[in-house]
Parts: sequence; structure tokens; C-alpha cells
Amino acid sequence: MAKSPAPAGSAQSDGKRLNTSVDPKARVQVSEALSKAVADSYTLYAKTLGVHWNVQGPNFYGLHKLTDAQYNELHTAADAMAERIRALGQLAPTGTAAFRELTVIENDAPHKPTPEMIKELVADNEAVARRMAEFAEMADEAGDAFTHDMLVARIGVHEENAWMLRSSLG
Repeated sequence: MAKSPAPAGSAQSDGKRLNTSVDPKARVQVSEALSKAVADSYTLYAKTLGVHWNVQGPNFYGLHKLTDAQYNELHTAADAMAERIRALGQLAPTGTAAFRELTVIENDAPHKPTPEMIKELVADNEAVARRMAEFAEMADEAGDAFTHDMLVARIGVHEENAWMLRSSLG
């Protein structure tokens, strides 16, 4: 009888035995939280990239440069978190279906005027910062200091991104 695949949002082991500082059960729980963080970061990356491509108006150059820096940073962060999932012995989420299931970011809307796109990015960064705080607390409770610190750093990045975008609205 063939084993049915796990739901897209659940952590899956890579089949390797690990002896790390993090308890095996906690590794699964932390990996599931990190999978959501990866999905949030990757979806926000794609959305920020879309804003970067489509921004218009008198603040074009500044917003174009700001969103460039933000989407590049998000790409790097998603990669680091996915690699942490692998270091915990789990498989990182892949594909738009998995990301869509795991994220709190809405990215299926048609193009909007620049101020509306920027307001959405502000709200999205704030939402991700709140989730990263929740995930960091979970990692701390699980005794995973490395993941905790990684996620705490993400909180600051998303709060700063929201501030910079909000300030650009005037």
C-alpha cells in the first residue's frame, strides 16, 4: 500500500537521524513554524518584486530602490530559513500551492495604484513581524536558540520595512 503524501503545510522528515541541541519533537514543531515563515517571506518577496516592477509616480525612483533592497533581503531570508528547516532534519516547503496554504500574505490581486500597493506592503510586513514573534516564542520554548534568534532578527527587518514604506506615503 502506497503511503499518501503529507499535507503541503506539514513538516516532513528527510529520513536522516540527527543528534542536535533541539529535541526531535521540537524540531518538527519548529520546522512547521519555519515553513510558515518561509512561505510568508517568499510570498512577500514575490509581492514586493511586483510592486518594484510596477511602481509609478513622483516617488518612483525612491520606491523602486527601496523595494529592490527589500525583495532582495526577503529572498536571502527565505533561503536561510529553508536551510534551517533542513538543518533540523525536515523538508522545506516548495511550490506555490504549499506557500499559498501556509502564508498570511494575499498576493493574487490585480495591479493597483502605487499608494494602495505600498499600503498593502506595510500591512503585510506588520503581519509577518507579528507571526515571526509568535514563531520566535515557539522556538524559544522548544529550546532552539538559533531559530529563536533568527526569527527575532526577522521581526526587526519587517518592522523597519513597514516604517520605511509607511514613511514614503507622506
